[in-house]
Parts: sequence; structure tokens; C-alpha cells
Amino acid sequence: MSDAGVTRRVCIDHVTLRVADMDRSRDFYARALEPLGGRAVELPSGEVAFGPSGAEDLVLAEGGPARPPVHVAFAAGTREQVEEFHVAALAAGGRDNGSPGLRPRYHAGYFAAYVLDPDGNNVEAVVDER
Repeated sequence: MSDAGVTRRVCIDHVTLRVADMDRSRDFYARALEPLGGRAVELPSGEVAFGPSGAEDLVLAEGGPARPPVHVAFAAGTREQVEEFHVAALAAGGRDNGSPGLRPRYHAGYFAAYVLDPDGNNVEAVVDER
């Protein structure tokens, strides 16, 4: 993606989160990431991966959670997707960690929402409107 001479390139292929309860975490992420086009893919290892088709960027593995908790941000395409993520994540048992809104401390077009997942990780959906 290129905008005004700025090129953004993804440099991380995937991230694995260790979780305490695979069923609970699978349900949370399936519901929370659905508004962003995420879907679950069961892996032969017993892990589960999430992301849009062909880009399963978040992998859950039993045996956690990580300490200290981590922060994972997911790219959204619109403010509406950020808002839908927040509603879905809360309905899935997440705890509010920042309602949808502009975050000018990052930059003028940073619109995000934050939720704590079942293991206390800070999960964010963000749209970059620059």
C-alpha cells in the first residue's frame, strides 16, 4: 500500500500466543475477529490460527498465558470495523480497555479500540486514516 510516498510493508508473518484455555480463547478470537474478516483454521498441531483466508497471522497454542501480557493490534479497513470488533470482543467475554475513538497521541488519523482477551492480553483493532 502506498500513500503520499509512504509504503507500508508487513514484516511479521505470524505471532503465536500461549493461552490458558484453548476453547475459551478460540471462541473469543473467532467472535472478536469476525468483523475484520478473520476466521479460524485448525492446525494439525492442535493449535488454531486466525486471519483472513491465506493469512493466518495469529496462532493460539495451549500452555500460557504469556507473562507479562502482550499487545496485539489488528488492521481494520474502516472505523465501522473497529467499532464492530469492540462490540464483538466485549460480547465474547473481553474486557473493555479503550472504547473506539481517535488516538491523536499516535497521529491524527489513528482510530482504534482496545479489549483485554481472556488471558489479559491487550487486543486492538486500528484503522490508519492518514
